[in-house]
Amino acid sequence: MGTSEVNVDRYARRVGYTGDRSPTLDTLRQLISAHVRHIPFENLDPLTGIPITHLDPAGLQDKLVDRRRGGFCYEHNGLFRHVLIALGFDAAPLAGRVVWMKDSGPLPAETHQLLSVSVPGDPDHYLVDVGFGGQTPTAPLRLVPDDEQDTDLERFRIGLADDGFHVMESEVGGRWQPLYLFTTAPRPEIDSVVGSWFASTFPGSHFRTTLSACMVIDDARWNLRDGHLAIHRPDGSGEKRELSTAGEILDVLADRFGVDVSSIEGLERRVNEVLGH
Repeated sequence: MGTSEVNVDRYARRVGYTGDRSPTLDTLRQLISAHVRHIPFENLDPLTGIPITHLDPAGLQDKLVDRRRGGFCYEHNGLFRHVLIALGFDAAPLAGRVVWMKDSGPLPAETHQLLSVSVPGDPDHYLVDVGFGGQTPTAPLRLVPDDEQDTDLERFRIGLADDGFHVMESEVGGRWQPLYLFTTAPRPEIDSVVGSWFASTFPGSHFRTTLSACMVIDDARWNLRDGHLAIHRPDGSGEKRELSTAGEILDVLADRFGVDVSSIEGLERRVNEVLGH
């Protein structure tokens, strides 16, 4: 088991966690629930031209905890992994190939990070992913094939795909939708650095061209994509709003997602560009 330099006390305050810290499945479940409700998924750094290269514990803690920002998968799952290690869990990074909302075609690159987590005394391994944006699972999922698993929002399952891949699926609107392909082979740290750098700097990456922010708020998923805000609730109800100005978008980012937008240089100009203004 590795060591971690992350400050668990500061992290716990950031996500509002006051529960037990022993490495149990219940602790893992509560930590995931707290994390996805307090730290937003957002790509505002890549959108404004800032590469995501600081994946060390100190860099992740500075941005997501101390500066109260959000981030994308490498940041969320990177920080969460270090917290879990500090608490006595075993957590290894895995790599995924995102197929969510994509047409069939060539195999996509490994640009998603997720975690394989072990609980002391528990023979199972769990898929943990606090950084998949609008379909982030809100609970740990047993790494077993074809087991339909409930969370407080959607059901998920891990299937078997071609060529030895596992496929992560979510039940959306009564249909099983694939989210990403992955294998259970742990990835070295350098693979995460390369994946994060590519996803945050490649000109064709959607993180560079599309504004995205997602979080669970009041037990509903809030998904912001450019000027389109969608709210999805567990009972199937929801609403959609169109935000036509940069000011409206910045207000939602600040008021609902809790992002300090004043600290992001050039954000308003970049949002106007995304909106075509």
